[in-house]
Amino acid sequence: MPSLRVNGAEFYYEEAGTGTPVLLLHGLGSNAGDWEFQAAALSRQYRAIAMDVRGHGRSSKPPGPYSVAQFAADAVALLRGLGAAPAHVVGLSMGGMIAFQMAVDSPDMVRSLTIVNSGPEMILRTLKGRMMIRMRFAIVRLFGMQSMGRTIAKALFPDPGQEGLRQRFADTLGANDPRAYLDALRAINGWSVLDRIGGIGCPALVVSSDRDYSPVEWKRQYAALMPRAEVAVIAGSRHAAPLDSPEELNRLILGFLAGARANAPSYSTPSFPE
Repeated sequence: MPSLRVNGAEFYYEEAGTGTPVLLLHGLGSNAGDWEFQAAALSRQYRAIAMDVRGHGRSSKPPGPYSVAQFAADAVALLRGLGAAPAHVVGLSMGGMIAFQMAVDSPDMVRSLTIVNSGPEMILRTLKGRMMIRMRFAIVRLFGMQSMGRTIAKALFPDPGQEGLRQRFADTLGANDPRAYLDALRAINGWSVLDRIGGIGCPALVVSSDRDYSPVEWKRQYAALMPRAEVAVIAGSRHAAPLDSPEELNRLILGFLAGARANAPSYSTPSFPE
């Protein structure tokens, strides 16, 4: 099992391919397996690295509190430890938040950003949004992670033909340590770097599913604040686009990275003190 110890914790990661690194960051309660289909496609041209975030999967689950800044620092340390910096960074949902945090805190580590069904803040301003978070805390505390997994999986994969994906996601989420899951949920709730994204100078692709929790228009609005951002929409997809629309997402990512590579400045692999 490949793992690397950084920032006082052990981080599991999966790696395939050679060339320019691409770091893949999963969503809340998931793991590197989110990116199975993307890693396979990317590894033909790139060094694809998918990590389990602190508190998730096969990585360490130290006591909280956690923070998005901490998750980003972990990802940066992993890249440095693997000699894979700077990297193209791809993030889904919570992983997109981590990617944004990396871009504003450690811009020299990020060649480009691909943000999938996410944004630069998680501030819930509506009663519906606040109730959604409270419901998650209540379900985990009263009924456990297996119930949480089934609830979220039904929302992400409601179609009759998605039974396999629904069961897979329910099993993944249900296997989480409840304390670590809630620590991660607290980390993203109320988080924001919206006031800093205007300074992100690298190329950015914002991918929105047309049936995502948050509307396409919100993604267009924040993307307009970044000098080199573009927006792409996946029709017929919900929040978990890497799983429900893998071919279309792969096409978008590979096309974007090809353009980013063609217009990128020259990088030399940085050296870091032990």
